[in-house]
Amino acid sequence: MADVASENRYAAWIGRQEILTDTVEPGAVRRLLATLDDVDARLGPGDPLPPLWHWLAFLPEAPQSVLGPDGHPAAADFRPPIDLPRRMFAGAQFRFHSPIPIGAPLRRVGTVADVREKNGRTGRLVFMTVRYQLFHGERLCVEEEISSVHRDLGPPMAEPAAGGELPVLPAGAWSRTIVPDPVFLFRFSALTFNGHRIHYDRPYATGVEGYAGLLVHGPLVAVLLIDLVRRHAPRRTVRSYQFRASAPIFDTAPFRVIGVPAADGSVALTAERADGIAAMTGQVQFA
Repeated sequence: MADVASENRYAAWIGRQEILTDTVEPGAVRRLLATLDDVDARLGPGDPLPPLWHWLAFLPEAPQSVLGPDGHPAAADFRPPIDLPRRMFAGAQFRFHSPIPIGAPLRRVGTVADVREKNGRTGRLVFMTVRYQLFHGERLCVEEEISSVHRDLGPPMAEPAAGGELPVLPAGAWSRTIVPDPVFLFRFSALTFNGHRIHYDRPYATGVEGYAGLLVHGPLVAVLLIDLVRRHAPRRTVRSYQFRASAPIFDTAPFRVIGVPAADGSVALTAERADGIAAMTGQVQFA
């Protein structure tokens, strides 16, 4: 792919920062446990927050009047406004330095690390990377780097064709089958105050953005993958987690999340669609 222009129109945004304070409320934790159908875990004030559950804090607070037609805020925060309608979660990297106590005050420093515009086979693309640091007091708890890609609508996406039998899992693998029905997707949207209509408004998702159905949130898939680790290795401390999204998952068929422990102590993670395509892959390293 080649640059659209020799000069990066987003260069002035690189390095911009935002500093916010918030907390992960115990009620939000209980509601995420319910959404994940975990009836056994007991998490309350002061308990360590599971990895990625800090996404229950620092939620968008844009007024209704500034939302765009897709349900996203049309006005920019510290990130640049990007005039492309399809916004996709591409991947992320995390380093977990210190536990976050549930209910503790947190401070988040966000920095625009990079924004690049390219020309691809499907037209104009914008890639953005944002880095965050989460602190409890002066203690650094989490470092994360989030990558997203923005593109034009393009042609409609066909529904993935279900293949035959899925591949046999490796010996010792963990797996869980997920049925991404609209209620499940709506509850996660509500928990994260995500107004993006592709996750709950089927006529909009299929008729306007051209998807094959409601789109399963990239962050939800990432949470389900590492939740598999929480359930099967509850006493292990996760030190790092990285993942990459490569294909969409729709609500039209179940999918499965898979964890394969490796000899070096890491866990390879995959979200596999009904047609056998790996929609997201990742890896966890323990302390």
